[in-house]
Amino acid sequence: MKRTAVALSALVLLLPLSACGGDAEAGGDSTVTVTVGYQSRTINTVTAGTLLRSLGAFEKQLNALHDGVRYEVDWQDYATGAPITAQMTAGKIDIGSMGDFPLLINAARGKQLNSPTRLVSVTGYNLRGGLNTIVTAPGSRLDSLTDLKGAKISTSVGSAADGTLVRALQRAGIDPEDGIEKLNQQPSVGASALTAGSADALSQFVAWPGLLAFQGKARALYDGARLNLPTFHGVTAREEFATRRPAVLEAFLKAQAEATDYLHRHPVAAAEKVAKATGLPAEVVYLYNGAHGIATFDPAVRPELVAALKKDVAILKSAKLTGDVDVDSFVDDRYVKKALGTTAYSRHLATKPAPAASEAWPEGASKTVTFDSPSDLLRHLAEHRDGVRAAYVPDTTTGTQWFADKAVWVADGRELLPFVAPDTARAYVAAHRGARVVPYADALERAS
Repeated sequence: MKRTAVALSALVLLLPLSACGGDAEAGGDSTVTVTVGYQSRTINTVTAGTLLRSLGAFEKQLNALHDGVRYEVDWQDYATGAPITAQMTAGKIDIGSMGDFPLLINAARGKQLNSPTRLVSVTGYNLRGGLNTIVTAPGSRLDSLTDLKGAKISTSVGSAADGTLVRALQRAGIDPEDGIEKLNQQPSVGASALTAGSADALSQFVAWPGLLAFQGKARALYDGARLNLPTFHGVTAREEFATRRPAVLEAFLKAQAEATDYLHRHPVAAAEKVAKATGLPAEVVYLYNGAHGIATFDPAVRPELVAALKKDVAILKSAKLTGDVDVDSFVDDRYVKKALGTTAYSRHLATKPAPAASEAWPEGASKTVTFDSPSDLLRHLAEHRDGVRAAYVPDTTTGTQWFADKAVWVADGRELLPFVAPDTARAYVAAHRGARVVPYADALERAS
């Protein structure tokens, strides 16, 4: 018996001294490992992932707790939200970030497996839906949504981009199930399929459409902002973890707020940091996360986003990916409200997204230059053809930021107006006598 007791004591000493969201005692000390699942290349989650990690803000907040616990952060990087949800419901990830449709699946799976999760904050959002885009190959015959009937379209089923595709096709009178051949693929696989010609179009979330356009491998067919329905990414936490360690979750949300402030104060530097961590071109990161980028970053859980989430449930139900989801019970902004402070939180909710603007990123500069109009930007580009790293313009109709040299340009009298996709430009031309689509080179010449 004595020998057995000694053996058991030795075995206990060999047990690991850390656990996911848990702790183990060792000589009076406690070690807690907090596991965070994030998507490094889904760059509208950077304030809860890539940028947050690079700043070390979460670790600093944990060290500031001074509660006698030694904290370690295990950062786990994934391509989509689905594996983060799988790990969360298995109790292996404490905090995760993902898009709106995956968040609903996260809520449904958590309830189904008796491992409930809660939406605790928002990362990046676009109130019109501009975070998702449908693109085609540069020389494709496809030129509008109606052309997609019968086409092979790659998307990630259950993602926000899939939701955009379904809604856009429905508005165009195309059955999203029987009217197309849907290819359920990871974003990188879908991008390769489009380039190889095995997919006719690709519907994806950030940063894939912008990346492919920047690389000259795709052109925009449909701007998700045409739907005029909010899209966003957010942070979800296991309810058990949040209840047991509210101070740790609050520390994470304070760190997220710190990363958000950094992104707002240093948008170019933030883009460079994210680019270095992900391998994405900084110009593409800035398209989405810049001062006037497609995404607005704010951790507050806005009522408009919650309302949009409720509308998304029907799309997932029709695809048989979830049943009913009680969005109101899933949303829990108590922790972020406490992290920011009640007064500050109210101020966040009242803050409006930055207005759309035309920008040029000069070579070697740490700041961009903003212009009063797209025509003024074009005039600058015509005079500095070799001195600009990237240039961005907002879609005339939706406000979605896009690369100036990839936009569809319309000449309307003396005005030069940019659009993300050809159908939006054609709609404008049809409504304005004398307006016509012109090549980018022609637009440059007209502005100079």
